Amino acid sequence: MNFRWNYQPPTQELSEEASELSRATGISPILCRLLIQRGIRSKAEVQKFFNPQLNELLDPWLMEDMDKAVARINSAIERGERILVYGDYDVDGTTAVALVYNFLKRDYDNLDYYIPDRYNEGYGVSEQGVDYAYETGVKLVIVLDCGIKAIQEIKYAKDKGIDFIVCDHHVPDDELPPAVAILNAKRFDSTYPFKHLSGCGVGFKLMQAYALDNGIPFSELLPSLDLVAVSTASDIVPIMGENRVLTHYGLEQLNTKPCTGLKAIIQVCKLGDKNLTINDIVFKIGPRLNAAGRMSSGKKAVDLLVEKNYQHALELAARIDQENDDRKKDDKEITEEANVIVKSLQHRGDMHSIVLYNENWKRGVIGIVASRLTEVFYKPAVVLTKTGNMATGSARSVSGFDVYKAIESCKDLLENFGGHTYAAGLSLRVENVEEFKRRFEEYVALHIEPDQTEATIDIDAELDFKDITPKFFKDLKKFQPFGPDNEKPIFSTRNVYDYGTSKVVGRGHEHIKLELIDSKSGHPLNGIAFGQSEHEKYIKTKRSFDICYSIEENNFKAGDILLQIESIKPNQPDTKA
Repeated sequence: MNFRWNYQPPTQELSEEASELSRATGISPILCRLLIQRGIRSKAEVQKFFNPQLNELLDPWLMEDMDKAVARINSAIERGERILVYGDYDVDGTTAVALVYNFLKRDYDNLDYYIPDRYNEGYGVSEQGVDYAYETGVKLVIVLDCGIKAIQEIKYAKDKGIDFIVCDHHVPDDELPPAVAILNAKRFDSTYPFKHLSGCGVGFKLMQAYALDNGIPFSELLPSLDLVAVSTASDIVPIMGENRVLTHYGLEQLNTKPCTGLKAIIQVCKLGDKNLTINDIVFKIGPRLNAAGRMSSGKKAVDLLVEKNYQHALELAARIDQENDDRKKDDKEITEEANVIVKSLQHRGDMHSIVLYNENWKRGVIGIVASRLTEVFYKPAVVLTKTGNMATGSARSVSGFDVYKAIESCKDLLENFGGHTYAAGLSLRVENVEEFKRRFEEYVALHIEPDQTEATIDIDAELDFKDITPKFFKDLKKFQPFGPDNEKPIFSTRNVYDYGTSKVVGRGHEHIKLELIDSKSGHPLNGIAFGQSEHEKYIKTKRSFDICYSIEENNFKAGDILLQIESIKPNQPDTKA
């Protein structure tokens, strides 16, 4: 993909402030600029950012209805009522269910968990799920990562004598469901200081309050943080504020003593010998946990995450790994079909969005297909398939464009919808698909900004290779964990050259393994450019080129630096080497 490079040189004011912060902290002025851009301006704030502390977690009682939620759990346990922990079938939902179930199960046995079937029930609370609760004698349902829009379903449950506690983080409608407690920092009346917890994060806050109310030491909650880290990374929520603390300690738990199920997944992913990062969750662990819900049943993911026997967990993880392979195959086939359709559209150049409907596409992978279309064509994309007599689907967006609002503008055509700025789900009658396509395109055309219509790489700073010292890299690693609102910094270096050993690698010869030198340093650096082998011939001419990249640790040589090159720009043919 051809990227537009976006680099804004620092203002004199920013440079002066960064120099002052550098003198106070001993950190490179370049990295101090990045800290200031994150709102970190003093030595004390730097120390707090680089060293998150558990005592910085917010008081869970600040969340609206938390007192009601804990009181209802306490009364259920005192009366011996059956409790059902209910969650969405994705990573966030299944980790949330595992966390709450595991914590309550320590002292209470009359407990069960439930994940709706993606194909037979669809997203969120279903009447079928309520019927299961009723038939098994459940009196209290704790629903996680969904439920905020389940008004009719929770009314249905209430009529059957079943109470609900809703733990959600999706945007609510004006009307809230008739639950005994609704924990959601995005409620219009919420005063909770942090708005961006994952669904599993909300479940953790509920268990934090439950522990406080019942005299359970906070230390007994710490083993749950690996699940919170997996959910936070996988659900693409901002990793700042409270999420930064939760993820920092969650990664620590994941790397030292993960729960049995995650330990098995780590083994299956062949990650057991490395220090796990957010990227490992996003690209390795998360997709496998998601595959269960996409291909068969999200309950399999919870079965794995609550399993205590390691050998049995390995067997469950191997089955999920196979489902992930099957998912990849379906994803590839449908993506190829979708690409052909988009490329055949007569007015593709004039389109601001993509909306595709095919009743034969597998529902479990259409969210991934929407993501692929967004990456390839750089337009907000909605992919729909047929479920029963309805069209159901997923939407994905480009950087800076709120696809949830675009879908909300068509809500009179929809039966149901929900989600976030960059990802959403929806269902509508098949006969409304064409009108939805027209209205969605009309909204996007009116609201998308010019700089949101092409793939852009935002460059944080320009470096010379001599700037990348061991101290610089050590301080850069303290910015972790990376994620939304604390993105991994992207740097650029101009006029670099092949040191003589660069070569094409990969099964399909699609990547370039590089050894590079710039004009201001005699020390070569190693790099990898995934999917950019088209530049190999130019690189071998010994002419200069520009690169933008992130700075990683070389997994094959501990302590060594590796440039992960995001984009290569050859200089003009007459550039002298």
